[in-house]
Amino acid sequence: MLDLAPAFAARLLVAFAALSASASSIALAQAPASSTIDAQNLLTRSDAVRNPPGSFSARVTLTEYRDGAQSDSAALMIYSRPSENSGQYYNLVRYEAPARDNGKLLLHKGVDLWFFDPASAASVRISPQARLLGEASNGDVMTTNLGKDYRATLLRTENTEDAAHHVHECAVLHLTAEREDVPYNGADYWIDRTTAVPVKINFLTSEGRVLKTAYFRRFDNVLGVQRPTETVILDGLNPHWITVMRTGAFTPREISVAWFQRDYLPRFEEE
Repeated sequence: MLDLAPAFAARLLVAFAALSASASSIALAQAPASSTIDAQNLLTRSDAVRNPPGSFSARVTLTEYRDGAQSDSAALMIYSRPSENSGQYYNLVRYEAPARDNGKLLLHKGVDLWFFDPASAASVRISPQARLLGEASNGDVMTTNLGKDYRATLLRTENTEDAAHHVHECAVLHLTAEREDVPYNGADYWIDRTTAVPVKINFLTSEGRVLKTAYFRRFDNVLGVQRPTETVILDGLNPHWITVMRTGAFTPREISVAWFQRDYLPRFEEE
């Protein structure tokens, strides 16, 4: 599990609180929106940076901080397989920690999200918007192609600092949900216009208020491509509430379609 020392956690809190508190610390220079940028295509390219191709498994650790102190944590195993029809991912999530949750499952297939508890052997429909831990929702830990769920329009271009204070020439895209079952109604998304690297995203309420902000960082070579392996999520009202989501142990693998059937959940055992 992710274990950040208290001093490092405090520095992390200060750094990201400062980033969220001042727009001028992020947008260093602004330029008119360029008509040469295909917003939907850029969103699709960014999806390919975030997500490995084909079926894979990965381990996700979540650590919640409140005012600089760690308050909760969890570890999950994610199994993802792209749908042959839609291109969107099917996801099966297995809880590993804390011990009280070990063996519980989340199944996301199409518009359905199910929670299965082996103690009761019952599966119930839940919302992708519901909190899983801290600022991370059920939908945040799922593998998603945003280009399949949202319509992108270009707001502007601007030079923007990422979480490591590197400056990117970003296209700022506004995302509008195409369906009601997606985790967020809309978002503003900063993407490097040349490399399609995701920099940050503001998730929005239906009224346009910032619900939370996620910064992408710790880019590592994952299955041949530099991909973000850590996401730092800040609460939209209190930037001192932070959840760090780290993803690792990416493994290409054939995953049976049977794993993504609700009736299979009581029989699920990792191969």
